[in-house]
Amino acid sequence: MVPLTKKEEWFLVKLKEEDFEVLRGPIDSGRQSPANLAFVLILGIFLQALLFALEYYMAADSTIYPYKDEIVTIHFWITVVLIALSLIYAIPAVYKRSEKVQYLISIIVTQNMSSIPFLIMALFLIGKDGEGMIASPDSLLSFTYIVLLIGFLVFLATFIRFYILLKNGHYRKGSKKGEMRGRFETTSYIPSSIIAGVGIVFIIQYIVRNSAINDLNVIILIVGGILAFFVMLFILPEQLVILYCKYRYKSFNFNERSYINKRQYN
Repeated sequence: MVPLTKKEEWFLVKLKEEDFEVLRGPIDSGRQSPANLAFVLILGIFLQALLFALEYYMAADSTIYPYKDEIVTIHFWITVVLIALSLIYAIPAVYKRSEKVQYLISIIVTQNMSSIPFLIMALFLIGKDGEGMIASPDSLLSFTYIVLLIGFLVFLATFIRFYILLKNGHYRKGSKKGEMRGRFETTSYIPSSIIAGVGIVFIIQYIVRNSAINDLNVIILIVGGILAFFVMLFILPEQLVILYCKYRYKSFNFNERSYINKRQYN
């Protein structure tokens, strides 16, 4: 077990390895084994390429969204780098020696498959030219800043909720009855859900007031794309905590023979 640094003590004070026990579920079951993550990375290569093509040819065409070309170019090169890294870390000889880095890349790839492209496409579609729209580049930028702020608040609320659960021992194996723990987690979703709900209402109001889009399918794409962005931010804290556990605890990793390392509880 790696010692805590002073910078880590403020967050994980008094937390021990057994406090993260429930998070081992996907690892113990093998769903997040390096071999399975390698398959996800390979699959992600095709999905990322497909989503970028949709973003470029379907959404970026004829939109007045400001800095469109710069956004598309930056996202293109990010996608290229992630595809290259996915190829490298899908090789057994590489991921067996760099399991932690592979997991980090899988988190970023997941966001680039399930969050970022849908957010970009949604923003571009709102500013689609030829829809009789009355939105201006400035209003689109303001809308984007508000969406990003709401996303940050969703992430922050979920992160705080996650910390409270950890601190209260709700991720210790067998520390609480399943029914009681499930009930507590359900109620603890409320703050994040309220923030996301307010965000969705804001999005719909903006579309109604600042565009003449009357195609229900387009509206569903826009709302669904931004909702996917919020959902992935809701999932991100747990992914980051598991990544931390991989760096902090040896038992969250696999050895070179693909067996999980033994736990080392204090």
